[in-house]
Amino acid sequence: MDHRSPERLDAFAEQLTKQLQEVQVEREELAIAERVLKRLAEQAQADVEAVAPVSAKVSGRTVLLIPHHSDAADEGALPGDYRRILVIVREADGPVQVRVVGEQRGLDASVRGRLEPLRAKMTKSADRGWLHKRPDGGFTARA
Repeated sequence: MDHRSPERLDAFAEQLTKQLQEVQVEREELAIAERVLKRLAEQAQADVEAVAPVSAKVSGRTVLLIPHHSDAADEGALPGDYRRILVIVREADGPVQVRVVGEQRGLDASVRGRLEPLRAKMTKSADRGWLHKRPDGGFTARA
């Protein structure tokens, strides 16, 4: 039998087709993995930015964008995320854990570290007098 027989060429073509399909599947999986990695990197950057101290220059002076409760006329002075946190804590029947606030905000509390930016915001709110942080880690709203 000739090494170039039609049967042998058909078998070789079939083998190459199968290998091509496997490569295409691997390329699709790689593209998906790259998209997931990009999303994770974007989320990590957003988490870093959320924890960073927020300040601005006004007339050459650095001022806090999260004002102390006593310095602000009302909670309208707070950025939107902080106002939403305050509403959730106020609507609760008692002290609220960070996890509960995160779940109400649509965060996946089962992912390790996902709640840390929220915890930082709630702690900052407590430090500025908008919330009260209890020894058990729960938060309540200040009047």
